[in-house]
Amino acid sequence: MASAFVKRVVVVAAIVVGVVGVMMTTVAAKRNGQAASPSVGSAGIRLPPRYRDWALVSVAHEAGSFNDIRAILGNDMAIRAYRKGQLPFPDGTIIARVAWSYVPSEENDKVFGKAQSFIAGAPTNVQLMVKDSKKYAATGGWGYAQFTKGKADAVDAAKCYSCHEPVKARDFIFTKYAPS
Repeated sequence: MASAFVKRVVVVAAIVVGVVGVMMTTVAAKRNGQAASPSVGSAGIRLPPRYRDWALVSVAHEAGSFNDIRAILGNDMAIRAYRKGQLPFPDGTIIARVAWSYVPSEENDKVFGKAQSFIAGAPTNVQLMVKDSKKYAATGGWGYAQFTKGKADAVDAAKCYSCHEPVKARDFIFTKYAPS
């Protein structure tokens, strides 16, 4: 009878340790700015953990109806390919476009003595391109996803592809690498 009690205590202790471990992992992920369970976007693409720590490919400003500023980031595979001038990009490449509204900075303009400074305002969304030449063969080897406030948006990959098709010679990538 004592051994049955000990077995129950061991089982309960194992369950408690497991639950605490999951809770600690969730808390750590939230502290690191990661969702504990990331949204899944179009074509099964997830918002990668720590993508904001990826290397900078370049920055861009889109005027018109977008009126945003963008940081284009690449995972390690993307950065290696950019630096080597490797086209097409290898499978596993992920490129993220992080965008914010483009707003004037009155505070900075006071320092400069005239209206000339613009800064990032509210975040708009994150777009991803994921290279898998077999899985996404119908769209030039690239899968597309978009996330707003960490949640996946519906994306029509055919529309993304048709927009990127004019830069087919650069493996459907608009952004050129801006080395320092």
